[in-house]
Amino acid sequence: MRKSFTLFSIVAIAAVVALSLFIHPWFWWSFLLIGPIVLLGLYDMSQSKHAIMRNFPLVGRTRYMAEWLRPKVYQYFVEPDYEGRPISRIFRNIIYQRAKNITDTTPFGTQIDTYAEGYEWMNHSIAPIDPHTLHQDPRVEIGGPDCKQPYSCSLFNVSAMSFGSLSKNAVMALNGGAAIGNFAHNTGEGGISPYHNKFNGDLIYQIGTGYFGCRNNEGRFDDELYRERTAPDNVKMIELKLSQGAKPGHGGILPAKKATPEIAKIRNIEPHKAVHSPPYHKEFNTPKGLLQFIKKLRDLSGGKPVGFKLCIGHKAEFLSICKAMIETGIKPDFIAIDGGEGGTGAAPVEFSNSVGMPFKDGLAFAYNALEGFGIKEDIRLIASGKIITGFHIFRAMALGADACYSARAMMMAVGCIQALECNHNTCPTGVATQKEHLVKGLVVEDKKHRVAHYHKETIESFVELMGASGIDDPDKINRSHIYKRIVMNSNMRYDEIYTYIPKGCLLNEETIPENWKFDMSLSSTEKFLLAQPLEKYHL
Repeated sequence: MRKSFTLFSIVAIAAVVALSLFIHPWFWWSFLLIGPIVLLGLYDMSQSKHAIMRNFPLVGRTRYMAEWLRPKVYQYFVEPDYEGRPISRIFRNIIYQRAKNITDTTPFGTQIDTYAEGYEWMNHSIAPIDPHTLHQDPRVEIGGPDCKQPYSCSLFNVSAMSFGSLSKNAVMALNGGAAIGNFAHNTGEGGISPYHNKFNGDLIYQIGTGYFGCRNNEGRFDDELYRERTAPDNVKMIELKLSQGAKPGHGGILPAKKATPEIAKIRNIEPHKAVHSPPYHKEFNTPKGLLQFIKKLRDLSGGKPVGFKLCIGHKAEFLSICKAMIETGIKPDFIAIDGGEGGTGAAPVEFSNSVGMPFKDGLAFAYNALEGFGIKEDIRLIASGKIITGFHIFRAMALGADACYSARAMMMAVGCIQALECNHNTCPTGVATQKEHLVKGLVVEDKKHRVAHYHKETIESFVELMGASGIDDPDKINRSHIYKRIVMNSNMRYDEIYTYIPKGCLLNEETIPENWKFDMSLSSTEKFLLAQPLEKYHL
């Protein structure tokens, strides 16, 4: 569009000059119309605040005009499902306002139907704490007994998004924001690119089934490449991805046309050749094997925190991993729990809609399982599932999280408008595309500060909520602080919906809760769940 406008401007000016010189001097007056249009378009192309206007001069202004004309009441009552897909207008406004560092308060009170099924709220105290007396940047230390380089992690961090799915400018903006705000930036499974290192922000190096960045020519894990990738000081943690919420149990594919020489070098693959990521890891196939591989990753990295990410599927498989931790004595430093409602640029509809345990159920289960085996104190839980506001952080911590990831909200802080063009490589804001003429619209210097502002304002909101609840430490947040409306005239506390189990109760056959016995009976440290005979299911 930039090239088209430039061509239009040249042709229009040339036409006016030609008509004026060869037809009639009165045509010089046409510059009163053509001149402002050209100047306005040139301004749009040169300004750095709005990617849409940079990429689509003049035409891009219609989006902002529509926003200005839209009645304010509209944004309060559209999309009443406040956790619907895509992110509701209410939360989009919060993200944009905080990213732009402008007031995010609103008039006329509550913006959603508080009597709708699914509405959630938190308790407050008659004796609240002044939030200014609380720690303004609460953090959690990640690193178990075997970790030699523990990491002091922010409670709110950038979730896994690879270079390739995101543009280089988007990656640089996210990393720049992380460096300014002192929070972590997960690389995604596409490896560590030069753009992840541009501003030296803290990195969580994610390794998927393709082992991108640390693979040999046969696609197997390479010890030396991994050691080299994890040596830099800005690589703070390593995350082994078992599955993601958007398409759990499904491998990915990098089309040949996207395997550019640059991306091929970063991922240690052949350029211009399609690469299939299998749905499973080749380096292990048992719960014990997984933990031994985690120990290997920790040792090769010099003792940095190593964990794994998954969307909970068969409960028995997670319990198998917990059993293996007890038998081997090997524990991950952290576990990231993704929800089945997770997002991605492209996924089969059936997988994104109908596979994997939802975030809240998965997080509550994982916390209870670790507590039931008496190992939670050595392992941090990171929650990933539409974490957008301070309340979402508070809610995740009530369910058992120690820290949170955010993907969609961070993308929107960079400039994403949910155009839903991610899988077509035509993102108009330059966030999720590799087309250079669109990527240029995203100005890193401006957007990195927006990411930092959004993070800062959201953490401040979380701290204010803690103060309102009379809580002075995130560790004191529990499930009794959150309520959920079940039907119009009935609500329940989270500890009633997601009930706790006694610490250590899964270590002894006699103390296993009745509703846990079935999954415990299917769990094994020697294998992940396979099809069982019908009698095993008591049918």
